[in-house]
Amino acid sequence: MDMEFSHYSVMREQCIDALNINPRGVYVDCTLGGGGHSEEIVKRLEGGLLIGIDRDADAISAASKRLEKYKASVRLVHANFKDIKTAVSEAGADKVNGVLFDLGVSSYQLDNAQRGFSYRFDAPLDMRMSREDRLSARDIVNGYSQDKLSKLIFEYGQERRASKIAYYICRERERKPIETTFQLNDVIKRAFPPNERYGEKHPSKRTYQALRIEVNGELKILEQSLRDSADLLCPGGRLAVMTFHSLEDRIVKNTLKDMATGCVCDKNIPVCVCGRKATMKLITHKPLTACEKELSENNRSKPAKLRVAEKI
Repeated sequence: MDMEFSHYSVMREQCIDALNINPRGVYVDCTLGGGGHSEEIVKRLEGGLLIGIDRDADAISAASKRLEKYKASVRLVHANFKDIKTAVSEAGADKVNGVLFDLGVSSYQLDNAQRGFSYRFDAPLDMRMSREDRLSARDIVNGYSQDKLSKLIFEYGQERRASKIAYYICRERERKPIETTFQLNDVIKRAFPPNERYGEKHPSKRTYQALRIEVNGELKILEQSLRDSADLLCPGGRLAVMTFHSLEDRIVKNTLKDMATGCVCDKNIPVCVCGRKATMKLITHKPLTACEKELSENNRSKPAKLRVAEKI
């Protein structure tokens, strides 16, 4: 591990309250990170079990140290949360009482220059949450076609200058491969007028978001992972999901709403013929956000939205 794994546990109290913890229950932290949320869960268990999942081996290592004194009540699994059913089974559980997702990139991953997630440090282009994965940001930047890059940056980064950025990337890589974050920053800046290159918002921000999402397949696996988590819940069990940008929040919102929707028959039909039944009920109809105190302590909490649903 290149540096100490530290991560500010965003909306910690709201997440713990949302899970409505049963001391004898089984809880899954699908995005273990530094173990901050997991520690708060396991503190409240008396005979229960905490299953922590993370695709980043550094997170597993750091959390195992942080949770050492609770090890009798903790099972840590090095896995992608898309494999939650397998991870829970391997940890010796069948059904669970709560599942927490803290989506996005951790503070450790952003602040560790060597992981290549941040435009603030000069480092090899990487962005893999699991170093065992093959696809890296370097592969995308130097291998995707101009059209594919443009579409990716526009859709995943919501970047209006996507076509220009893709053009300059492709022109630069014809001269030499783009290997580092600072090389990529310099290329991206060419797509912006001079007065927008050094403002409050870094011109690389949205492109980096797009690359990270693509490298790690974040949006592709989200909906099914939520549905698999809901399948594992006992009646009354809670699913709490924290998002950090509108793309993932839209998926979470729509998936929870769909699972909470029952009969969809025409209201003029006296008897239901669709047979559809809701499997979840929404606890939060509008997402919870960080309090003012937390926002003053950690500006990375600003975009966080927490949505909660309960198994019927």
